[in-house]
Amino acid sequence: MELKEVFIQNLREYRKERGISQAILAEKCKTSTSYIGQIEIGNRFPSLELIEKMAVALQIKPYLFFCDTDENTENKIPRKKPKAISDDVKDKLIKNLTNAIQRIVKNTN
Repeated sequence: MELKEVFIQNLREYRKERGISQAILAEKCKTSTSYIGQIEIGNRFPSLELIEKMAVALQIKPYLFFCDTDENTENKIPRKKPKAISDDVKDKLIKNLTNAIQRIVKNTN
């Protein structure tokens, strides 16, 4: 895959993973929604300044836009887990810790 295609795919995927529309991304980057759309379909390519703004808005390091995450790539960069999974893990940890504390308290009485 060409570098430009990698960038476009990663931009789109990171944006969608974070639940951010093109309009919201454009607002955060102080550009137009149509310009973000033109980037995502490959008709335009952003400046380094805009790439940095998009990375900040999507809370990623700018270089991740250029990392090929294809299954066959040796240097695959893992994506962050969606927030819903993190919350699920957090809830299970809290439940397990609460149960453990209750058992300790019960055994010391």
